[in-house]
Amino acid sequence: MSYAKTLSIGLVGLTGHVVEVEADLANGLPALTLAGLPDTALHEARDRVRAAVVNSGQSWPSRRITINLLPATLPKHGSSFDVAIALALLASAGELPPASLAGVALLGELGLDGSVRPVRGALPMVHAAAKAGLRRVVVPLGNAYEAGLVPGIAVRAADTLRRLVDFVRGAAPLLAAPAPPDDGVTAGPDLADIVGQGLGRRALEVAAAGAHHLALVGPPGAGKTMLAQRLPSVLPALTDDEALEVTAVHSVAGVLPEGAGLVRRPPYQAPHHTASMPALVGGGSGLARPGAISLAHRGVLFLDEAPEFRARVLEALRQPLEDGYVCLARAGGQTHYPAQVQLVLAANPCPCAKPGGDHLCECSPLVRRRYLARLSGPLLDRIDLRVRLRPVTAADLLHDRETGEPSAAVAERVAKARALAAARWSGQPWRTNAQVPGGALRGSFRLPRAVTEPLRRPLEAGSLSARGYLRVLRLAWTVADLDGRDQPQAEDVHEAYELRMGDAL
Repeated sequence: MSYAKTLSIGLVGLTGHVVEVEADLANGLPALTLAGLPDTALHEARDRVRAAVVNSGQSWPSRRITINLLPATLPKHGSSFDVAIALALLASAGELPPASLAGVALLGELGLDGSVRPVRGALPMVHAAAKAGLRRVVVPLGNAYEAGLVPGIAVRAADTLRRLVDFVRGAAPLLAAPAPPDDGVTAGPDLADIVGQGLGRRALEVAAAGAHHLALVGPPGAGKTMLAQRLPSVLPALTDDEALEVTAVHSVAGVLPEGAGLVRRPPYQAPHHTASMPALVGGGSGLARPGAISLAHRGVLFLDEAPEFRARVLEALRQPLEDGYVCLARAGGQTHYPAQVQLVLAANPCPCAKPGGDHLCECSPLVRRRYLARLSGPLLDRIDLRVRLRPVTAADLLHDRETGEPSAAVAERVAKARALAAARWSGQPWRTNAQVPGGALRGSFRLPRAVTEPLRRPLEAGSLSARGYLRVLRLAWTVADLDGRDQPQAEDVHEAYELRMGDAL
């Protein structure tokens, strides 16, 4: 037998494709040729596989070897094909029975000593194998937890190539995938820690109830970062499909802890203000990898000291905020990553940033305007809530009082408000108020003129744009949901406008 075939999975972004790994042995000078659009890491598999096979006690065929990865038009990336290449080569040399490898997806990187090492993206790979109709998959032991999260497919793990070869020969069993750990929602920072800041707490609750973006402007120590860190604690836990999607992104990025279960809590990402554009939206050589905005998918992306970010980096957020995904085109191919996030911006009101508030500020009005003008109008126009926080007073800090309302109580109101919104938008492609298109707000869900009257003067004066008008309406629906009303009233629209304008920052 001089020909054999195995199966593996290739990833392009989060999308997996079944890849056939062909091995053919022919007479001629000993050499190994790898075909099928491999990248640099995959080209190096020739040396890794040879050393792993020899150090596992197997014979390396002294013939001309051709390895082909099908489909040939699909770019292949990474080292996850090593195990499939090694077994296809041994089967083509007559060392293994090819029938035992039929219908099995093989994943894993080989060490020179024959160890099978974990790879990035095992979860979306196994999910792609299950969708393609495969019912068995072999993964590295380090990926066994996350691979076991995919239902409907039998997962077995291998720690060495020797164990895998013995299994194919029927001489030894593989390792069973460990049971996934408890993936319940873990406790995080609690809103009860926040002292004062009633307006900030209200804005946080409205943002969570309607999935709105939020901007917080205030002096140092006002609680901007503390509020942002506690937003995930009042958001609903992720559903099964959402958790699988979020966990897949973390798996591709290589940040999923070994042995971790599904990510059930909305993720939280807070990149430093010196972060580059690839770090924030994704990038890298070859096939682009997910950035912080995709790692925060279904969760919170917090940009502290937002005016200190480079302008081009901030402007790159505009398209993902509108579309809910990032499209990255590189020489190695085009990749889509999900990016449905709640953006939270935090900024000091001026460069000097005196903790005591505006009365201690040493900056001129022009300097203050220029500082916040680093946040462009088009970006701020996409932020639903824009709140100016005041310094925490001495009375708030020194008064002997009970702690503030805990996150659990706020989360309960948020869940009820989201349930009302989901029922109202049932049958529509959106589920939260922040996602409602303008056509619906101007059409079947148009509010009476008496209710929207508070917005007439700002519209006529030009202080409220058309996009801002629609965002105020979305906020008004969220305020009504939190208060248990079927439809916003004039006072809801007024509160929504105040939360939107933020003293015009």
